Amino acid sequence: MEWGVRLALVLLASLCILLDGSHFRGGIISWRPLNSTVTGNFTTILLHQRYFWYRLWGSFSAPYCRELDVANGKNITVPGANLICLANCATSPGFSAISAIMITSDCDNSTIIQSWGGELYTPLTLPLTTDITIGFNSSAWLNQLFKGNGSGWSIVNRLNLAVRPDGYINSSPVTTTLPCILYQRNVSITHVVQMSDNDYGDYLLCRWSNSNQTYNYDKVNECGGVCSAMPNGTKLFGSNCTLQFILPRVNIYYAVALQIEDYYTSSSLVPMSSVPIQFLFYAYDSPASACGTAPSIIGVRPNRACIGVPVGVQLNETIEVQTYCPGQTIVDFVTSSPIGMTHSTISNPSTGLWIMTLTWTPIVNQLGPQGFCAGAVDNSILQSTPWCITYLVGYDSPNLILPVLVQGSASPIGTVFSNQSLFSIQATTTVGRPSRNTTNVCFHYDSTNATVFCYDAGYSPNVIYTGYTIVIVTNYTWTPGQSYYVTMDNGFASGSVFCHAESLAITDKTFWRFDIWNPAHSSTTTTTTTPPTTHTVTSLGTTTTSINTACTTSGIVVTSTNASTTTTTASTTPPTTAGPTTAGPTTTGTTTESTIPVFYPVDFENACKQPVAIMSAVMMVAFMPIQALAMYAAFTKFSNIHKPSNIAAKKRHQQRMRNILGPKTTFTRVSNF
Repeated sequence: MEWGVRLALVLLASLCILLDGSHFRGGIISWRPLNSTVTGNFTTILLHQRYFWYRLWGSFSAPYCRELDVANGKNITVPGANLICLANCATSPGFSAISAIMITSDCDNSTIIQSWGGELYTPLTLPLTTDITIGFNSSAWLNQLFKGNGSGWSIVNRLNLAVRPDGYINSSPVTTTLPCILYQRNVSITHVVQMSDNDYGDYLLCRWSNSNQTYNYDKVNECGGVCSAMPNGTKLFGSNCTLQFILPRVNIYYAVALQIEDYYTSSSLVPMSSVPIQFLFYAYDSPASACGTAPSIIGVRPNRACIGVPVGVQLNETIEVQTYCPGQTIVDFVTSSPIGMTHSTISNPSTGLWIMTLTWTPIVNQLGPQGFCAGAVDNSILQSTPWCITYLVGYDSPNLILPVLVQGSASPIGTVFSNQSLFSIQATTTVGRPSRNTTNVCFHYDSTNATVFCYDAGYSPNVIYTGYTIVIVTNYTWTPGQSYYVTMDNGFASGSVFCHAESLAITDKTFWRFDIWNPAHSSTTTTTTTPPTTHTVTSLGTTTTSINTACTTSGIVVTSTNASTTTTTASTTPPTTAGPTTAGPTTTGTTTESTIPVFYPVDFENACKQPVAIMSAVMMVAFMPIQALAMYAAFTKFSNIHKPSNIAAKKRHQQRMRNILGPKTTFTRVSNF
């Protein structure tokens, strides 16, 4: 009897979970064609769904969602979960309901977030006439919402396969987010939602989802019970999808429902597609014992980086977090990951540094962009700013080629003049400007490592991208005798596909370095010796190597970077020959050192002054008669045209011809149909 009661209670509790249904935490729906080139009347797209659920959903006992479920690809079973067509369905009669049962990708068992995340990729072959609205709606959002407690959800995407004005098939924008982002109550917050597009040049805007949106003349509810669910006064800046707000109530969740849309140009009136993104904010009061600074993710990749990764090769990515106060520890990572990416336990290798390692082997079905986000949570519930990157599966990141003497990938290297202003380096693929600002190229002193100056490649006109080459134009006068080196941030060279896969940072001071010519160290020395006297010759700052006829890309002889002063003792003795015993004249032996002629730019200018002046004078004398004749002919022609007697004669001639020919005869053309 007792056993039967317990079983009944377990079943009842399970049933309450299923019936209560307060489990939805947000999601994303996007798509892209596998081939954007039009080849017939149909195309195959890859539909991407990602949803976040309450960690208890579909489970009857702890530990519920676990990292083992991620490794095993466990399904998140939601009864009746289907993505369906909601509007204009006749344009794609072959479209049928698609499963919304996700494969586990993330588990968070913290007391606040308690998220179970999953995603699913589904290939679909559809006609190019397809222009439908698809969505997933059911019930219900979690309780404890600022607005929309336990209400039904609706997440909606517009799927339009009409050929773009440029002749290709469109790809929808893509985005990623954490399921829940923690912010302190009553603090002004600026939060950026990541968005990008595979179609380079499309104009992206984000807007609030609404309950009565028109799609193809049909009204659709895009947000269920969480439309306009943020506090009053919240602002949305659509061009960069930035939210500004204050969370007024503590220990409560706030739902965000947005649509990201792509336009062919900024003047286009109708978007080509619409991608939903829905997620949560959580407001907390910081404890008195909390650190005054939230933890921050400091590497290894910068936030919003785009990384090319090959298929079938294991990726090991390290997330490093910095804490700033004694006793501040990292207790959890909130993540949003691609399927199959596993997460290690948190380690603390040194004071203030916390690490989690990601391990992932992309598969063929994951070709294209795969987003990842992470947020580190400390023991006072302070959360780091979300850190999101995109892995571009099946694409290579461009790599900057190591400069070498003589015909290398970078110019200049070796020794250059102090007025050198053009620098260039080549990559392994075509490159373009990075999509992120604060992507710098910097010049440093070799001796002290001090930074001379930097250019932000995200916008600086001093950095020019052309094909495989990046050109840097400087306006700096280099110090003679100094050595310099160049460093470049992650993404300084960005690829040309999708989110523009980024090159790795170059921080090694030996990668690209150059020396500045010091004219004070250039001299010609002649020494005369009288035998058998011993002489001492001291060279002035010569190099430790002999002259090399192979020149650098700047045209100056390659020398060692470390100058040295050498003292040489030379003893000369004249040869002994048979001769008369009578006294003869004494001969003085002379030894002359070889010299190296140095031709400076100013020497070139001085040498050319006289020839240029002579040629200028000769050309002026030669062209003066020709110019005089041309001017005379022009003025004569102008005078004849406007001379009154010539005009009057012309009029008399015209009148005479009219009298001879008589009145004009009119002809009428008749067309028969």
